Amino acid sequence: MLQLAEMDDRVRLADQLAQEVGPVILINTFHVATEDVDALLEAWAADAAYLKQQPGFISAQLHRGIGGSTVFLNHAVWESVQAFRNAFGDPQFQATFARYPDSTVASPHLFQKVAVPGICVDR
Repeated sequence: MLQLAEMDDRVRLADQLAQEVGPVILINTFHVATEDVDALLEAWAADAAYLKQQPGFISAQLHRGIGGSTVFLNHAVWESVQAFRNAFGDPQFQATFARYPDSTVASPHLFQKVAVPGICVDR
């Protein structure tokens, strides 16, 4: 079963879910044992297919560390915290955590774009 670990020990995901902002970017890292990589990919693909059908979902992209790394990073865009909260909190979705290998540790955290003049925009 998937284990959750906070990415930021000062601001928990639960605290972020109480916010009412958008759009938001979910960054979720997954650490998994080498022998469990294929099972992680299967579980993530099933979850992504489900979440893709939820209101407010915009996009998702999974990345893997290079050089044999077993660290994965999911980058997903949601219209709002509320949309993500509704999908993430759905008992049907929560039940899917059981299909992940026991070695999986996930650290989901919500972000917003930051404008830096001459470099990047916030919209």
